[in-house]
Amino acid sequence: MPVARAQMTIRKPVTEVFRSLIDPAITSHFWFSRGAGPLEAGKKIRWDWEMYGVHTIADVKEIEQNKRILIEWNGPENPSFVEWTFEAKGNGQTFVTVKNWGFSGGVDEAINSTEGFTYLLAAMKFYLEHGIEPNLVMDYAPDARVVPKA
Repeated sequence: MPVARAQMTIRKPVTEVFRSLIDPAITSHFWFSRGAGPLEAGKKIRWDWEMYGVHTIADVKEIEQNKRILIEWNGPENPSFVEWTFEAKGNGQTFVTVKNWGFSGGVDEAINSTEGFTYLLAAMKFYLEHGIEPNLVMDYAPDARVVPKA
């Protein structure tokens, strides 16, 4: 079974990096355009990428504060699991790893997911380290946008 994987060091404390994926007010600056609420274990939270006219439900399976987030998404048609882990490093740095598995589409889906999560981590790094909204997700597929960039 293929597993998508991406990883990146972000030069911010683990509490800040972890919170950036829990709190949609922060995440919307670098990944999705809108989240229905903060991630909480046992909750189902809708995430929207309005620029592409798509959404998913993040079914939050587990959260370990500042260490791990596990969700199931794209269900029930094409469910897979996504796990982020956060490792505090010296000097206020955090090593983030994201894994995605359980694909029904096989290797091609894993390759696409690896690419997407690499963009996510790069965008997160830009935003958290420099306060820049890099628009990497928006600019990835400009011909697929349903809402023009403002």
